[in-house]
Amino acid sequence: MKVSKSFEVFAKEAPEVHSAWMETVHKLDAASNLDKKTEELAYIAVMAATRLESGLPFHVKMAKTNGATREEIISAILVGLPAVGNTVISALPVALEAYDEV
Repeated sequence: MKVSKSFEVFAKEAPEVHSAWMETVHKLDAASNLDKKTEELAYIAVMAATRLESGLPFHVKMAKTNGATREEIISAILVGLPAVGNTVISALPVALEAYDEV
């Protein structure tokens, strides 16, 4: 699965830091008690709330691979609406475009 351009540059230009980061990510993933679909949906919600849209396509595709429906992607994005307001809606077109890609 393709990662964002920013993450590609990070991996290329700072390989040691990228390696350390990915080791931490894998350890955190292994420590999670959430199933993969739920974990991806939660991550999508956090990304939408914090406006980290560049990583959304990758994580939407991961969620879809793990069984998430289009409606669950939408719900994950909108779950932050009461807490952070309508800033989350800017994630919708990015996420749905990635979900709908073949």
